[in-house]
Amino acid sequence: MFLQSRYKQLFYCLLSMLTLAACTADNSSNKKVFRINFSSGTVESMDPAYAKDLYMMWADNMLYNTLVRTDEQLHLIPCLAKSWQVSEDGKAYTFYLRNDVYFHDNKLFPGGKGRRMVAADVVYSFNRIIDPAVASYGAWIFNDRVSAEQPFVAINDTTVQIRLVRAFRPLPEILSMQYCSIVPHEVVEHWGKDYRSHPCGTGPFMFHYWDEGNVLILHKNPNYWGRDSAGNRLPYIDAVQGTFVDSKATEFMLFLQGKLDFVNGIDGSFKDLLLTKNGTLKESYRKKFRLEMQTYLNTEYIGFLTDTTNLVMKAAASRNRLVRQAINYAIDRQRIVTYFKNGVVQPATSGFIPSGMPGFDSSGRYGYHYDPARALQLLAEAGYPNGKGLQPLTVITPDNWADIVNLIATQLQEVGIPMQVEIMQPNIVKQQMSRSKALMFRAQWIADYPDAESYLAFFNGRLPAPPNYTRFDNAVFNKWYDESMNAPDTLRWKMYQQMDSLVMSYAPVIPLFYDRLLHFTQNNCNGFSSTPMNVISLEKVRLN
Repeated sequence: MFLQSRYKQLFYCLLSMLTLAACTADNSSNKKVFRINFSSGTVESMDPAYAKDLYMMWADNMLYNTLVRTDEQLHLIPCLAKSWQVSEDGKAYTFYLRNDVYFHDNKLFPGGKGRRMVAADVVYSFNRIIDPAVASYGAWIFNDRVSAEQPFVAINDTTVQIRLVRAFRPLPEILSMQYCSIVPHEVVEHWGKDYRSHPCGTGPFMFHYWDEGNVLILHKNPNYWGRDSAGNRLPYIDAVQGTFVDSKATEFMLFLQGKLDFVNGIDGSFKDLLLTKNGTLKESYRKKFRLEMQTYLNTEYIGFLTDTTNLVMKAAASRNRLVRQAINYAIDRQRIVTYFKNGVVQPATSGFIPSGMPGFDSSGRYGYHYDPARALQLLAEAGYPNGKGLQPLTVITPDNWADIVNLIATQLQEVGIPMQVEIMQPNIVKQQMSRSKALMFRAQWIADYPDAESYLAFFNGRLPAPPNYTRFDNAVFNKWYDESMNAPDTLRWKMYQQMDSLVMSYAPVIPLFYDRLLHFTQNNCNGFSSTPMNVISLEKVRLN
């Protein structure tokens, strides 16, 4: 059965290449086609209102644009909006739009030619996100933040204003998310729910063909507004071919065979073959392809439920703050990084906010380092000398993390802390976390947007789970959070560190490591880029 599945995947890859030849307007050899795989096995929708997972974000970033976007260094840069300003009270943002942006050619526009994008399109797109009838996964980004009456207003064709209930300084960063892509009402309303497979945006590529689960073909947008520094119109390549092989191992084999131009991440079975223990590409592969490592705004962690009013915590030793601190000190994060991640990632010894994010504290002054003696001291202070009398803790984890969590259990046992590991399906783990039924859980927190508020909302006591899976609730933290929302950037980042420090002192989480992106590209591929949220950009890619 396994071999049949592999052959089927390889068959579909071959089929997709043949389909591309049939679907492109010109089969001549000089056409530049970027070949990519969506290893989820599917893209559920190309409607940005539902861009809830990485591969939908990838597709949407090719098809659409947002008002602003994030570059590789986390700088917020203009996109459809040339500039913007915020009112003194932080409750109104005004964006000034480009006047040279056109939607993709579409039969629903007069003459089949793409019409100009205007402020009314921004208002329509944002109102659609909060429309209950649409049920967008991105509704949370505006809910309880924008005004109840006329939250989005077109001042004129090139000026749009967003009105908030209260100051929220990370708003421009949130607008860089794919949920906030601008869509044309004519096409959306014509197709209704089927707009998912008939997308029309302003992005560098436009929709051509989709055989779901097998192949997706996007063509170059010949009228794209973006240009390079020399004034040349982007993108450079002619098309994007997407396949849907759901095995990461098979995906990498196709890459090694030159049948894919790019691979995101690496299957564990190839890790030691390709990487040194220091996380670099082995010499024997450097002439065959390139590996680029980049900051990934992802903190891998173990969380504790901290709501002591919850009955599941009635007899839990993790109710005790000192026990949670002891567990943090008992874990050798560097050992995890070296033996399970080949030194690619960074031990999380500086708090929950990850390395690379403004607000990250590189000094490590309030994080946890490996210190078993300190762990034993804290256990004694908690009334459990050498762990005596401590009831076993149970942590739930998906299977792909079992090795790391079992190592952690062994390390805790060395200081007398008994821990049991329970393997569950990922969706069951998330369900238990959301229902506040998991005393300890292994998870990850990936930034939704390039502001550390995305990590601190995780501990906001007024928010539900998600995002507040630990149910942490501290009045001082909540007060600082509110005050930071209308603070200028430099001051806000200092306040973020202050909040992160306070959280770490209560130890509702065990940060394990800050992740890094591993992007493999063929040597003939240049200009590939991505954000630290792992949203890739192909508009400047050249295939030599």
